[in-house]
Amino acid sequence: MKRNIFVSMMVGAAALTGLTSCNGWLGEPSPGVQNFDDFFINGSVCIQTVNAAYAPLAWDFNNSYYDEWFIGDIASDDALKGGQNLADGANAYDIDNFKVNPNNGILLDYYRCKFMGIARCNLAIDQLPGMVGKLAEDDPVTEERLQCAIGEAHFMRAMYYFQLVRVFGRVPKIDFVVSDSGLWKQPCATTQEIYDFIIQDLLKAHDLLWEKSQYPDTDAGRATKGAAKAYLCKAYLYMKDYDNAYKWGKDWVDNEYNKGEYALSSDYFKNFTLAGENDKESVFEIQYMDDPTSSYGGFGFSRGSFSMRLTRPRASQLGAVGWGWNHPTQELWDAYEAGDPRREQTIGVLSTEDQENSEAVYLGNIYYNRKTCWIEDGVFPALSHDSRGPLNYKLMRASDALLLYAEAANESGKDMAGAKWALEQVRSRARAQVNTPVLPEFPGYNGYTDNAESLRQAIRHERRVELGMEAHRWFDIVRWGIAADVMNNYRKTTSAEVREQMAEFLPGKCELFPLPAEEINLNPLMTQNPGY
Repeated sequence: MKRNIFVSMMVGAAALTGLTSCNGWLGEPSPGVQNFDDFFINGSVCIQTVNAAYAPLAWDFNNSYYDEWFIGDIASDDALKGGQNLADGANAYDIDNFKVNPNNGILLDYYRCKFMGIARCNLAIDQLPGMVGKLAEDDPVTEERLQCAIGEAHFMRAMYYFQLVRVFGRVPKIDFVVSDSGLWKQPCATTQEIYDFIIQDLLKAHDLLWEKSQYPDTDAGRATKGAAKAYLCKAYLYMKDYDNAYKWGKDWVDNEYNKGEYALSSDYFKNFTLAGENDKESVFEIQYMDDPTSSYGGFGFSRGSFSMRLTRPRASQLGAVGWGWNHPTQELWDAYEAGDPRREQTIGVLSTEDQENSEAVYLGNIYYNRKTCWIEDGVFPALSHDSRGPLNYKLMRASDALLLYAEAANESGKDMAGAKWALEQVRSRARAQVNTPVLPEFPGYNGYTDNAESLRQAIRHERRVELGMEAHRWFDIVRWGIAADVMNNYRKTTSAEVREQMAEFLPGKCELFPLPAEEINLNPLMTQNPGY
């Protein structure tokens, strides 16, 4: 799958060749221009078109870096921007400290990348259904596989819109191929309309997708029926539709987890190594590969990820020097209960020698994110290209899906026993990895007692420590409606060095980020988010 996606990543652009003239896009055909009917002639082209729809998910650099952890971690109380110094990465500094303006380059690239993915999904969704029943008898792609590919396109469109709506709220809803210059300017849909659209796509995907075990090993990493169920649970939680969230979470537990499609790895840290890619714990992950021919080019110029180089510490330890971004905070370190082995597996600590290095320490912070650095056997493996690494990025693991189900079961009031069971599934793995005698605090649920509010706090605590530095924290505290309390309390209690940089979190504004000014200038039908 890693190779299939990137080999075919330009197919969508090629198929759109006939749509690149000016206002006469639908006029007389130009000589030498390939039309859709000429292009979509067999099943292989259909699969390649869907492969191209996956590719923008892996892009993480254009004019600036825009991995989702720049928002999910750095905007939260779990991480600091990092980098060489305060001046390194002004756009990230603004996200870290709630000083963002509509000209933020990270947000612009993030926005554009997702809509490039949506355009490729729309092409597949528009064209592939017309191939149903028309494949040649000797076509290696079966009708069943073609239907699954259509499901993949719906899943990926839902994924791109889910990423957009969590960051910006209202965005244009584009569910068609933009084949005329008069069509691309669209007003923003409401947040509710975007979530409804995401649910619609995920339901369609669920009906068409294969189970994870149905795919051959060469297709590892594709969207699955289990992934659609897990994301339906997650999307409904964001909508606060707890009954439907519980329905889909229970479906995932009963028909995916309990039947062996997914499982928790016995080794927690394996999830963040090459050996753990696309394994039983992986519900959905971004595919990367070793690419010694990478470059510093932007969208689509590499099959590797910048995260390894970006998040390795600016230090000599462990055999490689990185760029020092995304420092876990002292507050995250302190959030782990005594004896929880996930703390040291998530957060690296600079050596005593490197703590004297002013470029390795950021605002007094001596930590680094071990999950994205790519650590194997205690060292940083060398990268084949100076900037790019091969480690996949897991957007959802089975432990995440279990905790989503636990939350839905508790919040719906339907199944406290199920919520406790799912929470215990995650906690028991952590306990099993303790190499020293378990301290009294660790077997408990962070003060959990047998009532809904206490269980709610236990689940929220568990999401923080189980999924720490995986870009979930910011989105969690926003959807829980506690971002203002969490961030303003963090600002008051954190170190003076950190506090000096932070602006106040303004409720009603800071939960969302501004729509990029360049996009509004190009499309005046869009209106800016409140406060920006």
